[in-house]
Amino acid sequence: MCVTCGCGNTEGHNHDHSHDHAHKHGHGHSHDHSHGHRHSHGNDHDHSHEHTHGHDHGHENEHSHHNHHDHTHGHDHHHHDRPPVQDRMVTLERDILHENNLLAQRNRGYFDALNIFAVNLVSSPGSGKTTLLEQTIAGLKDQLDFYVIEGDQYTSRDSDRIRAAGSKAVQINTGKGCHLDAHMVLHALQELKPAGNSALFIENVGNLVCPAMFDLGENGRVVIFSVTEGDDKPLKYPDMFHTSQICVISKTDLLPYVYFDLEQAMDNARKINPSLIFFPLSCTTGDGMEPWFNWLKSRVTAPQET
Repeated sequence: MCVTCGCGNTEGHNHDHSHDHAHKHGHGHSHDHSHGHRHSHGNDHDHSHEHTHGHDHGHENEHSHHNHHDHTHGHDHHHHDRPPVQDRMVTLERDILHENNLLAQRNRGYFDALNIFAVNLVSSPGSGKTTLLEQTIAGLKDQLDFYVIEGDQYTSRDSDRIRAAGSKAVQINTGKGCHLDAHMVLHALQELKPAGNSALFIENVGNLVCPAMFDLGENGRVVIFSVTEGDDKPLKYPDMFHTSQICVISKTDLLPYVYFDLEQAMDNARKINPSLIFFPLSCTTGDGMEPWFNWLKSRVTAPQET
């Protein structure tokens, strides 16, 4: 789990429509256990201090240890009363993901019952997720009903853009959290109330690490990376590409100006996930958008398959 990224702090998690949902599993996974163990007793003092009091029973009041600690030496047994830190972290991670997966199944059942095609859009920051959504909604709003759940740490800027493009949207602000989870999506759905036979986009927080672990109940996961990020991106973040079904390579209009080998990028991604389907495209010029549109339309109208 994300023991170093700081996503354990759940402050600020809310929808822009006053949904302050302090979800039980939250983002506190493992952070309460990843630090603080080296100071579990607050006594980093040197235990090798000379205990000259040990055998002089005539001076039992003189063995102050010269270290200003009133407690005796019995505190070491605390380390044997509980499992090692790493074991507790693994157990906590398993419990959090188990609860998340149960809620994800609930979300998936909801989508299947209403024939909603739910897409989890994942990428690093700045890859063009929101722009792709804007162009997709603008190009298909007369053919498909769209709903969007926007995930960002702060502000409602992206959900404002999506509403301006013509789709209903709910904003989730995660504060210091670095990913969406199934519980957040569940609450957003209760507010969004998407109609049946529609497309639901879940734009995850910009991060190629933690969102890979969290099933939101989506029918498809789409990973996006731009030509400005380097063609070795799949090799650096294999978990995200391994758990995705679709790979969008964005900003292809910049290919003449950056060092990026399109074929090498797809080859690198296939090394991680041979079944990935690729859509190289440019939202600026419109190149490659039609195949993406056609894929999306086929998924909304067809029976859901993962």
